[in-house]
Amino acid sequence: MQDYQFNKDNCKTKAGFVSVIGRPNAGKSSLLNWIIDEKIALVSHKANATRKRSQLIAMHENTQIIFIDTPGIHEQERLLNQFMLDEAMKAMGDSDLILFLSPSSDKLKYYEDFLVKNVKNTPHIVLLTKTDNVSQKELFKKLEEFSVYQDKFQAIIPVSIKKGLSRAYLLEQIAKELPYHPHLFETDILTTDTLRDIYKEFIRESIFDNTSEEIPYFADVIIDKVEESMNLDKIYATIVVDKKSQKGIIIGNGGASLQRIGFQARKAIEKLLDKKIFLKLFVIVKQGWSQDKDFLNKIGYNL
Repeated sequence: MQDYQFNKDNCKTKAGFVSVIGRPNAGKSSLLNWIIDEKIALVSHKANATRKRSQLIAMHENTQIIFIDTPGIHEQERLLNQFMLDEAMKAMGDSDLILFLSPSSDKLKYYEDFLVKNVKNTPHIVLLTKTDNVSQKELFKKLEEFSVYQDKFQAIIPVSIKKGLSRAYLLEQIAKELPYHPHLFETDILTTDTLRDIYKEFIRESIFDNTSEEIPYFADVIIDKVEESMNLDKIYATIVVDKKSQKGIIIGNGGASLQRIGFQARKAIEKLLDKKIFLKLFVIVKQGWSQDKDFLNKIGYNL
């Protein structure tokens, strides 16, 4: 957290960092898009879609909540996956509060593993997500299981984005746990990510949605150039894959797959910016890129 000199007793505003933690595909990015009421974070039904920390900002009365969207907590050997795990661990250590997301059908083991990893004992709230996928009886049983650890968490809150949970109630519970502090950003800012970062994530999301299970995990995106004008922004980006066969799948028969990827990404960007976009995608092969430290640093994964 940034260091400000202020009189805590006279401060009437609150501000704090809240890391959103959970296993891959626990619903972290979907939750945050719902909270800020804008599509910014990458969402996919496939696990491990999020690779870097990003900050999304919500206001609740006098409280500014800076959410840190994190990669799912997991253990894998690839250098990129190690970076992703480090991102999640750093977020926990840098936060005033942690939201631990636990899908309602999950075993308690994921939460118990989290308690071990939360070495600084940062206060946390448990969110039981995807409650629409379980019966009320199963939900009560899960709440009973968590009651064994009720001295560990500040609160436990069932959440269903589909059915709708009071957004204000959730933000109120979070705000209770944050310190009095001047706001750290302008109150109308939704994210500290650059537009280039958001463009990259929208293209990656489209790759996840339009290709097979294996391909997205061996693909990444580089934003080469952005040309802005009054009526039309032009974005040039390169999709990096690990093998020549993967390049063929990304491009597709007669370029059909690449066209679908570009179309979906372009529509998402146009909706965010509320203007027309020209998006040009290229595809290159960089064998072993996810294990290449220099290349990972070059494309933004600072190891």
